[in-house]
Amino acid sequence: QVQLVESGGGLVQAGGSLRLSCAASGSIFSINAMGWYRQAPGKQRELVAAITGGGSTNYADSVKGRFTISRDGAKNTVYLQMDSLKPEDTAVYYCNAVARATFNLRPYNYWGQGTQVTVSS
Repeated sequence: QVQLVESGGGLVQAGGSLRLSCAASGSIFSINAMGWYRQAPGKQRELVAAITGGGSTNYADSVKGRFTISRDGAKNTVYLQMDSLKPEDTAVYYCNAVARATFNLRPYNYWGQGTQVTVSS
């Protein structure tokens, strides 16, 4: 009963920037962590960045120094600022939340529908 809605994807040239947003809504009891994954054609889904409720962050080596994850706890929203984009960043980006829905005992992995990011060379 938790929904994640992503926005902000698009087409940019190499070196450009995009900011992705993901808003969690529904019967949310708590959110342990939120993050972004991506999946390129022919590739497995991989973690891009994650942030815990305490603000700790983790990034894939390939995006360190270029991407920044942040959150707005009051809005249950996570952002991914993507700078210095490379063609290799082209993928569908999925928002993820480890969250407990109201009346649920255990946390569950929730996923957004994905937003396309395309970086042209």
